[in-house]
Amino acid sequence: QVQLVESGGGLVQAGGSLRLSCAASGSIWRIDHMGWYRQAPGKQRDLVASIRASGGSTNYADSVKGRFTISRDNAKNTVYLQMNSLKPEDTGVYYCFARNYVTGDSWGQGTQVTVSS
Repeated sequence: QVQLVESGGGLVQAGGSLRLSCAASGSIWRIDHMGWYRQAPGKQRDLVASIRASGGSTNYADSVKGRFTISRDNAKNTVYLQMNSLKPEDTGVYYCFARNYVTGDSWGQGTQVTVSS
């Protein structure tokens, strides 16, 4: 089992920045992939960004490329999502996930990000 604790959400004006953190504990050696999904009101949960545990390759949704950066601190077992130039359409609940290709996904509790226009 992997436990995930998110922090860093909040209210920000359009054009502003926020940094989300996701700290992992438990069976962290089983993590193959970590990242963030976003769920806007009334919409499905969509992938925002992810990073591989081995090698550190990253992947981003087209809508956030050039504005968001995902990174990791292996010593702290923490993944970060730096969000710059935020737009109202970035509003939603952001969920951290940790994926093992065999056993599946673990999820954080979610953190609210609200971008005002």
